[in-house]
Amino acid sequence: MSDQVLSDGTVCRVFAADGDKATIVLIHGLGLNQAMWRHQVEALAVNYRVVTYDLYGHGQSIAPPDTPDLSLFARQFAILVSELGLGSAIVAGFSLGGMIARRIAMDYPELVTALAVLHSPHARNADESAAIQKRVHQAALDGPGATVDAALERWFTAPFRLGNPEAMSLVRDWVMANDPDIYPGIYQLLVDGVDELVAPEPRISCPALVMTGDEDFGNNPAMSESIAAEIAGSELVILKGLRHMAMLEAPEIFNNHLIKFCDRVCR
Repeated sequence: MSDQVLSDGTVCRVFAADGDKATIVLIHGLGLNQAMWRHQVEALAVNYRVVTYDLYGHGQSIAPPDTPDLSLFARQFAILVSELGLGSAIVAGFSLGGMIARRIAMDYPELVTALAVLHSPHARNADESAAIQKRVHQAALDGPGATVDAALERWFTAPFRLGNPEAMSLVRDWVMANDPDIYPGIYQLLVDGVDELVAPEPRISCPALVMTGDEDFGNNPAMSESIAAEIAGSELVILKGLRHMAMLEAPEIFNNHLIKFCDRVCR
C-alpha cells in the first residue's frame, strides 16, 4: 500500500478503497505512527475501507503548522476527510489519538459516524498529573530516548516484552525517530488537553466504544468508565491482563471488540 501526501503535508494510506464500504479512520498515539495499526488494517479491511495517517510531527507527515493543540489535530482530520472524499467515518483513536478523536467529535460531529476511544486518558489526580509532567520535562531535556524504556514497561506486560524483542525494538525505533524539538510540545497535550474533554457541552452523542486494559495504569479503567459515562449509550470494554498497547500484544482480542462494535453501528 503506497502513501498518499495531502495538501497540508499529511501522509496517509487507504486500504480496501471500495466506495461501497463504510470507512474507519485510525488515529495513532503520541510518538508513534500509522504503522502501529499493522495488526488491525488487514482484519478491518475485510469489511471496511480503512484509513491510517501520521499525525503532524509524527512519521512522514510535516511538523505541526501551528502550536500543537487538540483542535489543530482535529482540523488535520477534517482536511483528510475532505481531500479523500470520505464524507463521514468511524473514528478510532488510541491514547493521544483518543483525545483527538473526542475533539473531532466535539468540533466536527457531522464527520463522525461513531467513535472508538482506545486506551485514552481522562481527568487525572494531582499525583498522576505530576508523573506525566515529569516525563514531558525529561523528554524536553534529553529527547524521546529519556522516557522510552519506562514507556515500554508501561505499555506491554513483562512476558510479552521478554518474549518479543523484535516488537520491542520496533516500537523503540518509532519513538526514537521523533524530532526532539517537536516531540515535547506534542507530549504536553497529554497533560494540558484532558481538561477540555471532560464533561463536554454539548455532549458527544454518537455511538461509542470506550476500551482500555485493566493493567493500563496511565489510562486506567476508572478513566475509561468516566469517558463512557459522559457519552450516552456508549459501550465500555476492559481487557483483562493487558496494558497500553493491547493492539500489538493481543491483536485478536483487541480486533474482535473493535470489529464487533463497527459491525453493530453499521448494521
